[in-house]
Amino acid sequence: MTKNVFKSMPLRKKMILVFCLPTILLFMVNMTLYLGTNRMLNSLDAVYASNNSLNDLSEALDNLQISTSGYLGTKTSDALEQYYIAEQDFANLLDKFDANKDDNEGRVLERNIRIMSSNYITLTSQAVESKRGGNVEKYKNYYDTATRLYNYIDTNITSLNNQQFVNNSKSYSAMMGTLQTIEELNILTLILIGMANLSFVVLIASTITEPLIKLAAAANRVSNGDFEVSLPQVKNNDEIGVVTRAFNKMVASIKAYITKLTESMETERRLKENELIMANHVKDAELKYLQSQINPHFLFNTLNAGAQLAMMEGADRTSEYMHNVANFFRYNIKKNKDVVTLKEEIELVDIYIYIINVRFAGEIQFVKTVDESLLDVKIPSMILQPIVENSINYGIRNIDWNKKISLSVYELGDYTCVSIKDNGIGMSQETITKILEGSYEGNPKKSDSNGVGLSNCIERLNIFYERDDVLDIISEGENQGTETLLYLPR
Repeated sequence: MTKNVFKSMPLRKKMILVFCLPTILLFMVNMTLYLGTNRMLNSLDAVYASNNSLNDLSEALDNLQISTSGYLGTKTSDALEQYYIAEQDFANLLDKFDANKDDNEGRVLERNIRIMSSNYITLTSQAVESKRGGNVEKYKNYYDTATRLYNYIDTNITSLNNQQFVNNSKSYSAMMGTLQTIEELNILTLILIGMANLSFVVLIASTITEPLIKLAAAANRVSNGDFEVSLPQVKNNDEIGVVTRAFNKMVASIKAYITKLTESMETERRLKENELIMANHVKDAELKYLQSQINPHFLFNTLNAGAQLAMMEGADRTSEYMHNVANFFRYNIKKNKDVVTLKEEIELVDIYIYIINVRFAGEIQFVKTVDESLLDVKIPSMILQPIVENSINYGIRNIDWNKKISLSVYELGDYTCVSIKDNGIGMSQETITKILEGSYEGNPKKSDSNGVGLSNCIERLNIFYERDDVLDIISEGENQGTETLLYLPR
C-alpha cells in the first residue's frame, strides 16, 4: 500500500521528502546530542565549584591576615582602609557557607570553618580597635589569638579542599567516562542515520531519475528520426508518468502522421509536376500569342514611305532605309528567340528611331546614356521599341516644341534600370493607373502602330519575371513629359 502511495505521489512532494526528511532527522539528532553534551559540560563546571570557593576563601583569609598585620605595624590610614576591604571580602565569601547541621565529615569541617572564621573576624576587629585606642596590651593579645585561629582555619580549609578535590576527581572521572560513552554513541548514531539517509536519497533519486533517463534516451532517438524506438514503460502516476504517456502517444501519432504525409506528398508531387508542365505550356503559349500581335498596317505605311523616298532621292539612302526596315522586321519575326539581351533591344530602338526620323524628316532628337557593362541582362523581345513608339504616338507627335526622347541604362541597387523619357504632353495619374492595371483602352484611330502596346509589354514582363513591379510610369503633369522605368533584376 505504501509503495503504491509513493508511486502516485507528485514529483514535488517526492523532492521535498528527499531533501527535508533527512535534514529534519539530522537536526533532531544533533539537537539531542547538543543538549545532552551541554548538560554534561554544565555538570563538569559544577564539579570543581566547591574547590574554587575554598580557594577563594583561603586567599581572602590570607589577605585579611596580611592587612591586619600591616595596620598593626604601621597604623596608617591606607593600611586601615586595606584592612576594612579585606575584612569585607572575607565576610562576603564566608556568607556562602551554610550553617548546616549535617554529620558528614565534609559538612562538619565546613561548619567549623564558618564558626572559626566568624571568631577570627571578631578578634582581628578587636585588635585593630585596640591599636587605634593605644591599648598595646590588648591588641597584642587579640592579634596573637587571631593568628593562632588563622593557622587553624587555614589548616581546616586545606583539609576540606583536599577532601573535596578527591571526591570531585572521582566524580569528574565518572562524568568524563559517561561523556565519552555519549560521544561514541552519538558518532555511531550519526553514522547509522547518515547511511540510512544516503540509502533513502539514492532510492528516491533512482525512482525519479530512472524514468527520466529512459525517456531522454527515447526522445533523443526520436529527434534523430528513429520512430521505431522502444517506448518506455510507465510505472508511476506522477508527473514523469504523465509526460511519458504523452510522449508515447505523441510518437505513435507522429508515426501515423508521417505515413499519411508521405502518401499525401507523393500524390501532391505528381500533381505539382503536372501543374508545372501545364503552367509552362500556358506561359509559353501566352508569350508566343502576345508576340504575334504585330499590326500589318504598320508594315504597309513603312514600305509606302520607302517607296516615296526612292522616288525623291538617290538609291544610296533608299538602300540604307530599306536595309534598316528589313532588319526591323527580321527582328520582329524571329520565331525561336523569345528572350534577348538588353543590347539587342537597344539596337532595335536605334533602327526604329532611324525609320521614324526618315518618315518625319528627322524631327525627333534621340539621346542615349548607356552603361555598357549592363547590356547582357536578359529581357523578353519587343519591349523597348513599343514603349518608344508609345512615347512618339501619344507623347511628342503633335507638340509644337522640339521633340526629344532620352534612353538611359544605369545600375540601381540589385536592378538594371532602363529609363525611356519624352518631353511630350504628359499623362494624367488616372491614365497611368489604368495602364499599370491593364484596364486602359487606347485610341482605336491611332492605327499607325505595330500593335504591341504598353499593356502587352507589361503583361509579358510580369509573366517573364514573375513579378508585378517591373515597370513604372512617371509624369509630373500636363506638358511635362512622361518617363517609363523598367526595373530588371540582375
